[in-house]
Amino acid sequence: MAELLGDLQASFEQMWPIAGAEDWDAPGLVCGSRHKRVSRILLTVDVTSAVIEEAIAGGFDLVLAHHPLLLRGIKTLDEGTAKGSILSRAIRSDVAIYAAHTNADIVARGVSAALSDALELENSVPLSSLAGNSGHGRVGNLSVTLTLGELAKRIARVIPPTASGVRVSGDYESEVRRVALCGGAGDSFIELAYESAAEVYITSDLRHHPVQEARERAFAENREFALIDISHWAAEWLWLEWAARDIRDRFDSVQVVVSEIRTDPWDFAVTQ
Repeated sequence: MAELLGDLQASFEQMWPIAGAEDWDAPGLVCGSRHKRVSRILLTVDVTSAVIEEAIAGGFDLVLAHHPLLLRGIKTLDEGTAKGSILSRAIRSDVAIYAAHTNADIVARGVSAALSDALELENSVPLSSLAGNSGHGRVGNLSVTLTLGELAKRIARVIPPTASGVRVSGDYESEVRRVALCGGAGDSFIELAYESAAEVYITSDLRHHPVQEARERAFAENREFALIDISHWAAEWLWLEWAARDIRDRFDSVQVVVSEIRTDPWDFAVTQ
């Protein structure tokens, strides 16, 4: 049994409408034919050479990734380059590639919603509201008040382990109940998280100055506001199983597998 890639694409468009993507984004079909028949789909956060090799070895017809392989413009498919090598290998092996990125961030069953669910937030709503129940990020409440340290430990338990671990800016013993988060790089939403009355904001790729400025603002305004930095890959990996389940519900003739390959770029960390 197999499905036409074009039919799968139509369903993907219903789940993650491309019109919802940011202007700079590049979701959709990266390579492959709409007339191709697909019986096995491999889900991943990133398309890497190791993921393509897994797809080829496992007989997968389609790699569905969160991050677009061609997000930045390229001028060559020279197989001596990283992108050229990956794409050439995929095309020669008849492996199609599709990406659902910011259009999969904002939907009700999107990346941030999956992270919110894993942390058991109640009454979770988008941090940046768009139409209906869509928008970037999430904000909601813990069922019970935790210390910041306890919340950090909960996060470490629900996301895959990585070299960078869970980094926290805030008092270990401070109490938190209202939590804002954004799966992936979310320092552009720090202001929204602060204004949402959250005591903590969880996201990835946080930089020195935005974190310092947010903490200094909280100090000046005499309120608690902590920030937690987690792996970009780990935060978004949680959504893959949601996406896999949604595809299985629509296409029971297609086998859908979440890749176990860790595409987080960091391999180890050292301390003094």
